[in-house]
Amino acid sequence: MSDFLIAYLVCAAIFFPIDYVWLTYMGQRFYFPQLGDLLLKKPRFGIAGAFYLAYVAGIVLFAVLPASSVLNAALLGAALGFIAYGTYDLTNLSTMKGFTVAVAVVDIAWGSFLTALTAAGGYWLFTAITG
Repeated sequence: MSDFLIAYLVCAAIFFPIDYVWLTYMGQRFYFPQLGDLLLKKPRFGIAGAFYLAYVAGIVLFAVLPASSVLNAALLGAALGFIAYGTYDLTNLSTMKGFTVAVAVVDIAWGSFLTALTAAGGYWLFTAITG
């Protein structure tokens, strides 16, 4: 099995369930009250799935495989998360009525943290598996 595939599977196993719990919990308590009618009642799971598949590949390519340590992977992951989630949230904040600063700040912080955690955990597990 290729290094990329091993790292991808490890990172997916970390990222997907943690983000699912976050979105399930915070969706009703934070995102829906903040964004109201901007959000669909039922997400388009195919489109979301395409994002998740691509984003985990980005974590592997830009944070896990080039890292030299768990800390380095975490820092690369935090930077990637900040850039990716920041691009999304700041674009929405600049172009959408009703998109709030609070949502942008929370979402950027979450994306930075989750990507750092995934990259660090992914790097640690990847190196444990592959030696």
